[in-house]
Formats: sequence, C-alpha cells, structure tokens
Amino acid sequence: MTSQELNPHAAAGALQCDTLIRNAFVIDGSGAEAVVADVAIRAGRIVAIGMLDDWQAPQVVDATGKVLSPGFIDVHTHDDTNVIRMPEMLPKLSQGVTTVIVGNCGISAAPVTLSGEPPDPMNLLGQAGDFSYPTFASYVAAITAARPAVNVAALVGHTALRSNHMDRFDRAADAGEIAAMRAQLSEALAHGALGLSTGLAYGNAFCAPTEEVLALAEPLAECGALYATHLRSEFADILDAMDEAFRIGKHSRVPVVISHLKCAGVDNWGRSEEVLAALELASKHQHVGCDCYPYTASSSTLDLKQVTDTFDIQVTWSQPHPEMGGKLLATIAAEWQLDLMQTARRLMPAGAVYHCMEDADVNRILRHPSTMIGSDGLPNDPMPHPRLWGAFPRVLGYYSREQKLFPLAEAVHKMTGLSAQRFGLAERGLIREGFWADLVLFDALTIRDAATFTDPMQPAHGIDGVWVNGVLSYAGAAGKAATGQRAGRFLARHG
Repeated sequence: MTSQELNPHAAAGALQCDTLIRNAFVIDGSGAEAVVADVAIRAGRIVAIGMLDDWQAPQVVDATGKVLSPGFIDVHTHDDTNVIRMPEMLPKLSQGVTTVIVGNCGISAAPVTLSGEPPDPMNLLGQAGDFSYPTFASYVAAITAARPAVNVAALVGHTALRSNHMDRFDRAADAGEIAAMRAQLSEALAHGALGLSTGLAYGNAFCAPTEEVLALAEPLAECGALYATHLRSEFADILDAMDEAFRIGKHSRVPVVISHLKCAGVDNWGRSEEVLAALELASKHQHVGCDCYPYTASSSTLDLKQVTDTFDIQVTWSQPHPEMGGKLLATIAAEWQLDLMQTARRLMPAGAVYHCMEDADVNRILRHPSTMIGSDGLPNDPMPHPRLWGAFPRVLGYYSREQKLFPLAEAVHKMTGLSAQRFGLAERGLIREGFWADLVLFDALTIRDAATFTDPMQPAHGIDGVWVNGVLSYAGAAGKAATGQRAGRFLARHG
C-alpha cells in the first residue's frame, strides 16, 4: 500500500473525500467476482465506488494489484473483556478483522455479578476483577469509553445468566430463576444485544434441560434477535444436539447459528456429510446457519469428558502447574507416572488444545454455503491456539489460494456479507455506497497465516491496510503496525 498527500491546490470543482483508494480489485462481500475500481471514504462511510478520476482527497492510496474487501467479521470470539482491557485488539486487527461478535458459547462479560471466581468456562474471559458489568447497558458504556480498535457486537451468555441467579449448576433452573434470567436478557436486548448464546456441552450448563433454554429464548423473536449455540455434543450425539438447537429456534421463532460446527473425536470422523444434511433439512423450514474455524484442532478449558489417548491434547496453561504449559498431556502423564485422567485432574483448572478433527470434515464444513468464519480465539490463553492471530488469512491463503476449496470471492463472502446478514449488522459486510467504511486491503498472492501451535502470537502476512469506520487503523505494509487510531464502536442489533 502506498499513499500520497494531494496538492492543496486541487482542481476546482473536484469532488472531495477524506480517503481515496485507487485501482483496487474490489471484492464487495456479496460473492460477486472482483472488479477494478476506486473507493472514496468520507466521514466514516463509503461515498463513491467506480472510476473516480474527478475525486480528490488529502489521503490517496494506490492499491494497484491488491484486493480491497469489506473488513472481516469474526462471528465467534471470546474477546468480551479484552475489547475494554486491551482495546488495541492487535490479534484481530492485524488479520483484517474490523468487527468481533462476543458472548459466544454461553459465556459473556455482561450481564454478570460474580459471588466468587468466574465459573468454568467463564474463566476463559478473564479473572474475577474483569467482570464488572452487572447490566448490559453498563457493558455498552464501557465499550464506548474504551474506544476499541474494532467494532463490537454482543450476545448474552446462558451460563452467565445461570451464574447470576443459581446457587449451583448441577440442576435445572426453577421458575423464579428463569424469570430473573429472562428479565436480564430482556434488558440486554433492549440495549442492542444480538441474542442468546448457550454452551450446553460445558459442565455448568449441561444440566440445563431443553425446557430451560426454551423458556429463556421466548423474548428473542419480538426483538429480531437470534439463538447461537455451542451444541450439547459435538461427538457421537451431535445429530440429537442439532435437533435440540433447531427445536429451540422453532419454538422461539428465531434464526439458529450453530457455533464452530465440527465432527469431534476419532469415532466421529467422516460424519460431516450427514451433519450437513441435517443442517440442510432444517433450513427448509427455518433459518439456520453455522460458523467454523479453519483448523483441525479445537481449544478450550481442559475437560475431563474430552480426555483420550486417541488424539493429541496439548496443555496450554495450568493454574497449579504453570510449568506444564505447552506440553502434551501424554508427556506430562509419562513424567508424573500417572494415567491421562489422573494427570488432567492434577492440572486443573487448565486449558488445552485438542487435535480432534480430520481434514476432510473440516474442508466439507468450511465449503458449505451456510458456513461463516469465526476464529474462536482465546485471547487470555498464555499459549493460544493459532486461530487467534491467523484464522482469516488462513481461509484466504491456505484454503482458497492453495487448496482451492472455494474461489476468493466466496471466501470473502463467508467472512463479510454473509456474517453481517445473519447477525443483523446494518450497513456492514459489503462495499456499498452509504455503508460504513470497514475495509481491508490485502495481497491475494501472499496473504497467509503465520501463527503456529508452537509460535502462535504471529501477525499474518499480506495485510496492507485496515480501515475501521473510515479510519486507517493498521498499516501492514509499513511494518505490520497498528496506527494507534482506534475507531471501533458498539454495534447494536438491527433486527
């Protein structure tokens, strides 16, 4: 990316804008192929697209040979507290992400009132002191005050609501507790929350029966909200878990998004065709979709239900044994002369990467037209899964350019236009006149992820520039550096 200051004595009558990006291959996020065009930005919005020879700007960018696309929308993140505590958001900004959706998997920073330490897996979002938003409105105010470098839209977590109102998690909520949770959810929806998320696979939500979620989801429809779910099972019982999700969506009359759709566990490998067939069947009767991250390994807290010797499990952190971070669970077990289950119990609470998927299933799910891209990155993990820094360039580089899984325009659509449409993000996700200027300029020939499992905190290659609400926030070609400008904002649901 090269830029230049214009002559202050520009030709009389020239149309003026703040930034003019010239000669880019514009991929507009709709799925349409690239066209060569100029794009003019004024007051944070796209004001013109085409051959803009009669336009002038104080900042002109020569984008010859580069792709200009909408900024990437990370639909599955756990950046809930980080957008406030670490508003530079470099892991996301450096890979072209301009909007993050937080509050996934049933865990959210708001509305939350803790009585002690955050319960698992809410501890993925931070420590007790990081949860200081008893209402959703207070969370929105904190985002506005922090001015993060990316836009933020938020779901409300079911487990967070349970934590606020239940004395223990190994049971169903009673009628009074459900009413209290519904009241908090309604307050959040009134202040722009996207909808409700669940993480029914986790121990602190697993005992919630379907009926509890059905009751909670009832207020969603009148607000134009949605239901996103980390399924009750991603292993052998995945089809039953999907049926439960679809039932909740039908009952509440809202769209369903299945989070990080996968076929986890060796015994489950090869089932992606029937899983996607179930998704397609449901789509004939209701609005359903899914997101997926472009890796064959997952990451979360260390979960005894997932401890196995059939695939590698890498421990990323351990509270009682921090020296074991980065080692394989099997290696630690051998050192301690314990079996895997005993070792896991001794390490907990801890985090882990599970190499639990196969390429063919991941490829098939990524390629499906209903699939959006989400990183599911864990920014508070001291040795995070590389998806935190590399998910979106990996889709463009490895999966589109090298593996030819889908054309570049389709890859961009999965990360922009499709995501904005499904989550109700108004005037985002497309390069259109009048839309907000969330944009990323990249080199289609060199873009790739650099983060690895052993060296995960590496910015991607090939990102030349990122604009958030019209503000140049990252200039990759100039040294892979944030500009220091933070122009993100809270994005309320547009039902």
